[in-house]
Amino acid sequence: MDGTGWHKAKKLHIPANIKIVFLPPYCPELNPVERFWLHIKKELIRNKIYDSLDQLKDAACSLLTDMPPLTIFSICHSY
Repeated sequence: MDGTGWHKAKKLHIPANIKIVFLPPYCPELNPVERFWLHIKKELIRNKIYDSLDQLKDAACSLLTDMPPLTIFSICHSY
């Protein structure tokens, strides 16, 4: 896990069979999904204005649905 506040919350219930491993800050090679989310945000936000939250949601769903699995793989495994 990264150092996000809700990952360290005292009320976070962690089952006994789960071991939590915190990642060092700024290590995208250890957390490849961060590169994926960066790609998604760039595609959704770059030079675009949405009239409503529903339009943004629709654009996000379309982007994720139309994205080829190989693209996702290449984004997440570029290290």
